[in-house]
Amino acid sequence: MKPRYYSLDVFRGATVALMIMVNNPGTWSSMFAPLKHAAWHGCTPTDLVFPFFLFAVGNAMSFVIPRLKESGDAVFWKKVVKRSILIFLIGLGLNWFPFVQWVDGSLQFREWVSSVDPNKGVRILGVLQRIALAYFFASILAYYCRPRTLIYVSAVLLLGYWGLCAFLGGEDPYSLAGWFGTAIDKQLLGVPHMYKGEGVPFDPEGLMSTIPAIVQVVFGYLVGVFIRNRGEVDWLWAKVPQSQEPHFKLLSGLFVTGFILLVLAWTWSLGFPINKKIWTSSYVLYTTGLGIMTIGGMIWYIEVQGVKNKLTKFFDVFGKNPLFIFVLSGLLPKSLGLIRIPSGVNEQGEAIFTTPLSWFYKNVCAQIPGIPEIGSFAYSLVFLAVMWVIVFFMDKKGIYVKV
Repeated sequence: MKPRYYSLDVFRGATVALMIMVNNPGTWSSMFAPLKHAAWHGCTPTDLVFPFFLFAVGNAMSFVIPRLKESGDAVFWKKVVKRSILIFLIGLGLNWFPFVQWVDGSLQFREWVSSVDPNKGVRILGVLQRIALAYFFASILAYYCRPRTLIYVSAVLLLGYWGLCAFLGGEDPYSLAGWFGTAIDKQLLGVPHMYKGEGVPFDPEGLMSTIPAIVQVVFGYLVGVFIRNRGEVDWLWAKVPQSQEPHFKLLSGLFVTGFILLVLAWTWSLGFPINKKIWTSSYVLYTTGLGIMTIGGMIWYIEVQGVKNKLTKFFDVFGKNPLFIFVLSGLLPKSLGLIRIPSGVNEQGEAIFTTPLSWFYKNVCAQIPGIPEIGSFAYSLVFLAVMWVIVFFMDKKGIYVKV
């Protein structure tokens, strides 16, 4: 049996923990720069979190696909289709939840498309929906294609996406206004069901930008295969020298590959900018390169040096219930958001209400001396700690929620 690297579990758990933390600041108006997404082109530490998670999905697939191949096509399709649909529907339900909202002092059902403003409605796509779609198509490719074929297919998809952006886009094809995918999302999804956080209908998890995200999962799968085989693979073009050190071939292969991808990404970014919001091909190479080197560092630290401590355990428990705790981190604030706490009146004499989490931030975290970013970050840490306590006790009880 191939060795199971504990460092891969820690990597996945750390990614989930960071996703929860950056998605739950005390206030979006006061955040440290590394915890913000890049305004458009560029890449901050926060912009690494989502692609790292997709990369981790691919890593996990490298352990599952061989078993599915042994079970046959029927089992493969049943499992992959079921899992993809469930994750997509959970993401859609999370967007719609809590299905009611406060309007003029009363709770009203949140309509699929607002009867008051036809441009507003429930967003169809999102983080979990992208994970579902990328997982579905990457699983098919991994199941039916050999590793070397996957490299060629990935290159075609990344180059093809670049061509679509360049030739179907506007005057500035890589800008918010010029990106070609928005017109397709409007046509297929409809404006009411698109993200509006950029001030205009634009979905950062849109249909077209999911194409390169599929490659992100495929790359994670290939690296997972490479790790499972300790660098002993027959689909690389270069031979890694033999060594008496059992991890030399693996670690050298990971770090060299990561470095090559970073160089390719920086070079490609001169013509196709690194951009998370339209998930450019250079962004895929850049984040994959960093992901590979991060995993390589974790393998060296955890597997080679034999370090397993409270820090690795902290992240490990997140990795054992990743989907459950991510969904809970979204459901909890929305649920508590329905609770209204009186907090005075405005100039017109109308009652002002706050929510439990807002009250906690304003009356506890925001009171911490210093710049407001400190209080906002403190709130994120407290929220993350609460989520950790939940998954810690789930792990203690052997409760693992899977789809």
